[in-house]
Amino acid sequence: MKAHMRESPKELVKKSLVFSFYFSVAFSVFSLLIMGSMGISVYYLPFVSIGTFFLFFAFMINTPKVYIRRREREINQEVLFAGRYLLIKLEGGTPLLNVLIDASKSYGVAGKYFKEIVDDINTGTPIENALDSARRYNASKSFRLIIWQILTSLKTGAEVTKSLKSTLKQIAQEEVIEIKEYGKKLNSLVMFYMVIACVMPSLGITMLIMFSTFIGLEFSILHLFAVLFLLVVLQMTFISLIRSIRPMVNL
Repeated sequence: MKAHMRESPKELVKKSLVFSFYFSVAFSVFSLLIMGSMGISVYYLPFVSIGTFFLFFAFMINTPKVYIRRREREINQEVLFAGRYLLIKLEGGTPLLNVLIDASKSYGVAGKYFKEIVDDINTGTPIENALDSARRYNASKSFRLIIWQILTSLKTGAEVTKSLKSTLKQIAQEEVIEIKEYGKKLNSLVMFYMVIACVMPSLGITMLIMFSTFIGLEFSILHLFAVLFLLVVLQMTFISLIRSIRPMVNL
């Protein structure tokens, strides 16, 4: 429910098993052709098939976590501004239901998450239950904090603006800390990138070519293309790693 997937857990497991089986069979056939052309014994083929099956199954079964992470990063981009939008509307005396409706219609990416709450209310769900459901099944911790403050104020009758204001201040401080931590991680990654992806390949290839003239090694164009392919994979890995640790926050 956090991943907002329509499949039930049983359907997800069944689909993962079927896709993993087909993928392992296809990969085994491909591996068999490669082994036959290279003269490698097919003794290891069952282990390759079983390993491929379990690896692909582990990837498929963790699909909900990928969707949860994607929804979390998506809403964290605007959760602070959306909370401030709610605060301004509530301080202006607008009823809570009208505030949620306005936010669902006018506030960017976060609007669809408020629309889910409004849709639940329109189908007859009490506003407290709709907010509690949004709090329990939303992927963003910051969004859950905002909804929790509104829900607590509804249940206790306390003024929502003061508690919401302090919550937004806490969220802003946490986002500043995330940005600072990202800067520290990025400095370390840049250092490793310069050493592993820039210095080592250039110096390594140069040293190999120099030593090959003394020890009689021969390098063909295929070896150079293989090195180029590995460098491309290494570059893409660093790019993906930097993107994955980047905090999706806006202050």
